[in-house]
Amino acid sequence: MSTKKSTPALDDISKAIIEQLQRDGRRSYAEIGKAVGLSEAAARQRVQKLTESGVMQIVAVTDPLSLGFKRQAMIGIRVKGDMRAVADRLVEIPEVDYVVLSAGSFDILAEIVCEDDDALIDLLNREIRGIEGVSSTETFLYLQLKKQKYDWGTR
Repeated sequence: MSTKKSTPALDDISKAIIEQLQRDGRRSYAEIGKAVGLSEAAARQRVQKLTESGVMQIVAVTDPLSLGFKRQAMIGIRVKGDMRAVADRLVEIPEVDYVVLSAGSFDILAEIVCEDDDALIDLLNREIRGIEGVSSTETFLYLQLKKQKYDWGTR
């Protein structure tokens, strides 16, 4: 798992830049600068520092089910031993797009995207259940994406 670079202090201007990009990730640096009171060059530099430090990413968000991937699911994973070691193995699997250590019924939650049910079965049997320390899994299939939010602002 990659180590996070040092996080810069988030002042009001950095927070305002993040909120501008949460509303529209394609806004120009000139537009961002005008909205937050910076020059275009200063806005570009701030965005670069925020992305390099891992505070934010600028990506195209898609619905995998509408792009030809027929199966998306959340896998609840119970672990015997160090759950961090299992999580580190999970992040290396290309079909896994989200991994979180959790408290509750599952030690880890991993979101996966697969081409079809056969690929999901193969992923579970060949990859996930084969990781040392995985004691059990439970699969929650996604049937339809109803809401995906990324503009929750900053604190």
